[in-house]
Amino acid sequence: MAHQSEELIIEALDVHKSFGDLEILKGISLQVRRGEVVVLIGASGSGKTTFIRCINLLEDIQSGRIRVNGQPMGYRERADGSLVRDSERNIARQRRDIGMVFQRFNLFAHMTALENIIEAPIHVLGVAREAALTQGRELLARVGLADKAGHYPSMLSGGQQQRVAIARALAMKPKALLFDEPTSALDPETVGEVLQVMKALAEDGMTMVVVTHEMGFAREVADRVVVLDQGELIEQGPPEQIFSRPVHPRTQAFLSRVL
Repeated sequence: MAHQSEELIIEALDVHKSFGDLEILKGISLQVRRGEVVVLIGASGSGKTTFIRCINLLEDIQSGRIRVNGQPMGYRERADGSLVRDSERNIARQRRDIGMVFQRFNLFAHMTALENIIEAPIHVLGVAREAALTQGRELLARVGLADKAGHYPSMLSGGQQQRVAIARALAMKPKALLFDEPTSALDPETVGEVLQVMKALAEDGMTMVVVTHEMGFAREVADRVVVLDQGELIEQGPPEQIFSRPVHPRTQAFLSRVL
């Protein structure tokens, strides 16, 4: 909380998303400020993952607005206020500001841990190879894997692969990181090592939006917990309020099942 500023990094306004006739997001509005850790919770199928994929434009929205750093994400605003889809080049440029860490680590199997981390800075940002290697080693040390630079993903545990994926996202120097259930594919004994890295990032002031079923992490690290249910944002507030004094009956029902 100490790191928070008033500057809006992510702003979603009345976001609607459907897959065919199935409406997944029913008018989600949410603001995330610099340095804030926002944790999204709710039952499976409530729209959490779809929502953060919309922030990063991995999914198109049907209506509403998403702004990142004050700019409409993936769209240009006409003088009359209507939106027109931006060029793929501009969308790619915007995505650099929003790192994404997935359930499945999506590492390149034919590259070492260090090579996975330096690939995008070199080829997307134009960073010189030596500078990228230096930064890559620093990031591996930051996630506790300084001795794994030459290891391929197949030689690493799930938790280690996810930490490499976090380092890879950090290599692009994003303004914010989105986490889509980053521990759900891990063995229980490796969950803690990933959550520890995420906790350290939060303490360093990284702006984060986290979809997770790890209620202990949400309680300990979140500045704000947001509850989604059936595509609607039904409640939000500080962790102690949401977990100890939830107001909405559907929040109470969800927490009674998972706590």
